[in-house]
Order: sequence, then C-alpha cells, then structure tokens
Amino acid sequence: MSQKVLVVDDDINIVKLIKLYLEKESFTVITAHNGHDALELFRHENPSIIILDIMMPEMDGNQVCREIRKTSDVPIIMLTAKGETFDKVLSLELGADDYMVKPFETKELVARIKAILRRSESKSGAGATECITYDKLEVNLTNYELKIDGRILEIPPKELELLYFLASNPNRVFTREQLLEEVWGFDYFGDSRTVDVHIKRLREKLEGVEANWQLKTVWGVGYKFEVR
Repeated sequence: MSQKVLVVDDDINIVKLIKLYLEKESFTVITAHNGHDALELFRHENPSIIILDIMMPEMDGNQVCREIRKTSDVPIIMLTAKGETFDKVLSLELGADDYMVKPFETKELVARIKAILRRSESKSGAGATECITYDKLEVNLTNYELKIDGRILEIPPKELELLYFLASNPNRVFTREQLLEEVWGFDYFGDSRTVDVHIKRLREKLEGVEANWQLKTVWGVGYKFEVR
C-alpha cells in the first residue's frame, strides 16, 4: 500500500507539479487549495505526511498546522514564499518538521519527504518503551509525553525528540549539524537556527526546575544535556 501525501497550496500549478513528481515515486497524492479543505482531508484521509503552503486566503498554513498539532504528530513540511527568519521560526514553533522557500527544486522536496517518512516509520516500528528519567524529568518517546516534577507538559513532537536525544547522551556535546542529522533524521537543507529555536522553547518549558541537569550551550560548538 502506497503512502499518502496531502499537498495543500492555492497555486494550482505548484500542486500539479508536486503531484506529478510524487506519483512517479509511487505515492498516493491528495490535494487541497485552501486551509478548510485541507483540514477536512486530514481528518478523513489520514495522510502519512502533509505539504502545506503558508500563504493562503481565509485560513493560512500556520493556522492549519496549529489545528493539526492539537490532535496529530503527522509530519508537516511548510512551503513559503517568504524567506525571512521570523516566518521560518514561527512555522517550526507551531510544530512543523521542515520548511522550503519558494521557488524550490521539486526533486529536493521529494527527497525530504522520503527522508522524513523513513524517520517516522523507524519511530513507529520501535517495540520497546522509550523513556528516560532524571531528577524531576521524564521524557517518554513511546507516547510522546513530557513530565516535569510530575506534571505533564504539552510539547511539540520535535522538541520532545530533541530533548530525548540529548538526555540519552548525557554530558556529550553535539553541534547543531549533528543534532539536525540525528533528530530530524536526514541531512538538513535549511539553516541551523532550527536547533536554536527548539532549544529556546525547551528552556522556556524547563525554566525554574531545581534539578541536577540542564540544557547547556557550549559556545562555539553546540549543546549538551549536562548531568551533575
């Protein structure tokens, strides 16, 4: 059974082009040209991954992403005509897995889709419970749950995966590029600010916790989960 891709863009020509390339790779492709239809298809078609344009009338891609993340961690790649850092950061903070700035190479988009789906499949195929516990911290990758001092905190999937990876390798320093490759699961085509955004958001959630661990910046190198 082929994997299903939901492609959402108000530019009909872009949708047709992406659909053509994906069907050549044996994907099943469903399409929408506005946010409302995209949400309906998401709810009824259960796509494996969503390609989502940001700039759409009535309901933009960021709003759609926000709604989807209330109930699902399905991979989402955002498409945007804007290359400004703010727009990229906003999409990532809303829970998108990746973004591409228009105009883009369709072959590169297909490569990213395949890589993200491989990563997603390897996660869902894991049999054992993946849970790490430190003082006042519990990161459960099996049910995507974060507990701080016994309280469950809402957290986007990528933030949890990044925290889990760092906590699985205590006191080891990773560069941004290494974290992109390990956590995102492929050679990331964007900029390394993606990691900085996720670390910043994690620190906001972990702020004020008195514990024997911390997310630490190693200046000029990257980040580590330091255990004292």
